[in-house]
Amino acid sequence: MRGCKVSTREQARWTRARLGRCGPPFYLLTAAFDRHVYAPHAHEEFTVGVCVSGEEVIDYRGGRIRTGPGSIVVLAPGEAHTGGPGTSDGYAYRALYAEPSLLTEGTVGGLPHFREPLLDDPELAAALRLAHTELSACPDPLEAESRLPWLLTALARRHSTARPADDKVAGAARIAREVRERLADELRTPPSLTELAAGLDLSRYQLLRAFRTATGMPPYAWLAQHRVHRARGLLECGLRPAEVAGSVGFADQAHLTRWFRRVLGVTPAAYRNSVQDGGR
Repeated sequence: MRGCKVSTREQARWTRARLGRCGPPFYLLTAAFDRHVYAPHAHEEFTVGVCVSGEEVIDYRGGRIRTGPGSIVVLAPGEAHTGGPGTSDGYAYRALYAEPSLLTEGTVGGLPHFREPLLDDPELAAALRLAHTELSACPDPLEAESRLPWLLTALARRHSTARPADDKVAGAARIAREVRERLADELRTPPSLTELAAGLDLSRYQLLRAFRTATGMPPYAWLAQHRVHRARGLLECGLRPAEVAGSVGFADQAHLTRWFRRVLGVTPAAYRNSVQDGGR
């Protein structure tokens, strides 16, 4: 019928990641709605959402929150809330559901309390959205464990009543070297950061801090680059990208391609073709 708006955005997609190969599950939600209104409900975890487009209206703690693109919303465990479109254009957002302990790893002072549920932090919002997008596409366990606790700790440290824990870790270079050696030896099924940290008598946050201090990157990024280096050698021997991906620990060919382009600027197939042509 002419003049009627036909909704194409009544959708929600859940992704389950794991924090480490045998670690606990972590849930990510990607949603876009024109009309949907959530009934009052609560979650056992912290709900951390980033508005992507439109405006969502949330009833929470006796008040009303109006989100906009780029804003962060933090809803505490057990707190009832609703959610629905603020305008006829609908709304889209990405949300993650974090066990309370994930917000206390790099803080002291008990469970973080967020006095304001609506936060303006463009840098952190962009980082949360990017991590959510990439982990929803490929929920790699080591990547999830490297990125999500780090970002959630930043959220708690910047915006809650919790105080930052001491960041100083002695022997960062030694710690990073030992972690790199373990990851390189077990690149197809790498150990979790929790396991690595326990072996070094550190917390997971301390291990992440030490590794970043020594190498300038998180453990998953170092391992991905090491896998790319190993993949180059196999491609140069004539193996196909689909064969190479699993042999060096990537989830699939798409995962290999994403990292290969990041590190070398070309796809694995283009690299294979170019080095083979160059050797004729």
